[in-house]
Amino acid sequence: MRKPAVDYREFRLSRLNEPRFAHVKLLAGWVVYFALYFLTENLIPAARCHVIHCALDDLIPFREGFLVLYCYWYVLLAGSLLYFFLYDIRSFKRLQIYIMITQAVAMLAYIFYPSIQLMRPESFERDNALTRLMGFIYAFDTPTGVCPSLHVAYSLGIASVWCHRRESSGVWKGFMVLSAALISISTAFVKQHSVVDICAALPVGLLAEVQVFGKTRLHSWIEGGANP
Repeated sequence: MRKPAVDYREFRLSRLNEPRFAHVKLLAGWVVYFALYFLTENLIPAARCHVIHCALDDLIPFREGFLVLYCYWYVLLAGSLLYFFLYDIRSFKRLQIYIMITQAVAMLAYIFYPSIQLMRPESFERDNALTRLMGFIYAFDTPTGVCPSLHVAYSLGIASVWCHRRESSGVWKGFMVLSAALISISTAFVKQHSVVDICAALPVGLLAEVQVFGKTRLHSWIEGGANP
């Protein structure tokens, strides 16, 4: 079994500022995100939200089969973060910071330009496991706070970090790029996002890309604290 880059059995809160454990602090970004998500979902009324829609949305039918790809995103995100956390600290820092940047931009957009999409089907043509799961997702995930799509932005970050790893094979890089593309498309076919949301995520991802991989202070910090 592969040995982790850091022996987390030695981790204590008192050691959080030690170089080998400093990257653990980045997980706090999720606490901030979920707090803001809860606030934006519950404190911004739908009446204040701007409807996001374009003509292309009307040409895209609802297809519950794409829910498999939509949910695959959760596995890909959690799996990538966990793998990097255990075996590649540099890539973990890259992905986590990429995610935090896109989260920050998206939350600012959701607060100052609240958005909503009204494309969800009122009923499903078919009754099966996928449509029932889709109904469950619709029930707990409101159609507000949609532009830009974090589903798309995170996917860009996951593919980018895997592609920047020298250890990643060409086949694996291609698989990650294809995964990001299919996940992004799936958001439109399950009527969770407008094509506008997908397009809006692209410049957000570009901003994160420049900050993480360009000649910036963040890039210097990431590279300066590589794998122990």
